[in-house]
Amino acid sequence: MALAFDRTRIDFASYKPQHFLWQLDGKVATITLNRPERKNPLTFESYAELRDTFRALVYADQVKTVVVTGAGGNFCSGGDVHEIIGPLVRMQEAGDMQGLLDFTRMTGDLVKAMRACPQPIVAAVDGVCAGAGAIVAMASDLRFGTPESKVAFLFVRVGLAGADMGACNILPRIVGSGRAAELLYTGRSMDGAEAERWGFYNRLVAGDRVLAEAQAMAASLAAGPTFAHAMTKRCLHQEWSMTIDDAIEAEAQAQAICMQTKDYGRAYRAFVAKQRPVFEGD
Repeated sequence: MALAFDRTRIDFASYKPQHFLWQLDGKVATITLNRPERKNPLTFESYAELRDTFRALVYADQVKTVVVTGAGGNFCSGGDVHEIIGPLVRMQEAGDMQGLLDFTRMTGDLVKAMRACPQPIVAAVDGVCAGAGAIVAMASDLRFGTPESKVAFLFVRVGLAGADMGACNILPRIVGSGRAAELLYTGRSMDGAEAERWGFYNRLVAGDRVLAEAQAMAASLAAGPTFAHAMTKRCLHQEWSMTIDDAIEAEAQAQAICMQTKDYGRAYRAFVAKQRPVFEGD
């Protein structure tokens, strides 16, 4: 049932975004960045539509997990040189600091929306994964990559700080502070093997299998206790700024809430009956 106060609620079963592809297969949604002739760069419009989509997923009961990928053998080449970087340089030349700040806040809002939505996000990364594309992969909960992929936080290459869209906060938590510093200071790329060895990828998969493997993981998560998964994601995000004692108390409260779900009872009864539990997310 649609919430009366939510006038922007999206019907994700029939959703047709303008700037990327959307597919809903059961409880698993797949977002495909779809400008393969340019290695799937982002534009002002695609940034905003992705942000709004992840924001709306907070209310999407029918979507339990999300896969993000790119078309044509590449993930995402970052911000479009002509449609984003050119206009931003013109803003700089015109002294439009407010316009520049509006843009950087808007791009950061995409990461905020990805972290705030309750659905686990799995990135399927092949080929080029650079700049803002690397950020989208970083902001996902899990990352599957290919040996041929190239991940680069290349902001320094265009005279910008590595501090972009939360990279200085999130990337060190994935690969470690020293490794993150190297990547953000140099803008160099990691191949698939190094990205897996450094912990950026959860799994390395052949290029012709990476999307299927990511979707299989997403389907497995969607078949699990999805209320509990959402709670895990919230705790993973919120506890970054907590003390150990505060985190333990927050998790005590979160776990007590999860113990009130029907899925918790289903798991117990299945265990007693020596059966596999069938979770329903409630």
